[in-house]
Amino acid sequence: MTPEAESPLHVIVTAGPTREYIDPVRYLSNESSGTMGFAIARAAVACGYRVTLIAGPVHQTTPEGVERVDVVSALDMLGAMEKHFPSADAIFMAAAVGDFRPKELLAGKWKKKEEGGSGAILELVENPDLLATIAAGKGHRKVIAFALETSDGEARAAAKLVRKNADYIVLNGAAALNAASSTVTLIDAGGTVWTAEDQSKDETAAALVDLLEA
Repeated sequence: MTPEAESPLHVIVTAGPTREYIDPVRYLSNESSGTMGFAIARAAVACGYRVTLIAGPVHQTTPEGVERVDVVSALDMLGAMEKHFPSADAIFMAAAVGDFRPKELLAGKWKKKEEGGSGAILELVENPDLLATIAAGKGHRKVIAFALETSDGEARAAAKLVRKNADYIVLNGAAALNAASSTVTLIDAGGTVWTAEDQSKDETAAALVDLLEA
């Protein structure tokens, strides 16, 4: 933020998982706790930035000074992003968004077992690509994405950065889920910027927020 700026940077952070409901009681989701996203929100507000935190279903306390928007599904999260991103200066895409959702949301509890047979088929449809959708129209705004990979991580993350028009991508592994610390690698268009081994998520968050001053 420059000294002559009249208002603080507006930073959006997405955090946590999404839920894709099958019926009123069952859903598809993942193990994301939202810890990284909430740490980024705390670090950004500590720097004096205006922060909008778009959070999936998590058990996390809203950081003081942060505007929190709760969502459930990937489509909910996309709608919130499209609402708030036009007024933002940067976005951290730390949420673990579901790639697919059930083709049909059942009005009542799924009773497949009562129909007999030895198995069940759940038809899925692809969710929109939230990162690619938002980054396509980013203009001057910074987009910092995340990639969780279990093999060939740096190559896959670097390809994702280019393919989805992000400025930076933060690579981590499955061990980061529900953990207080993680090993992360920051990648930009030029390659690896830095790697932090088993670093607390608060420390990583502070380093990532520093990117906004670059």
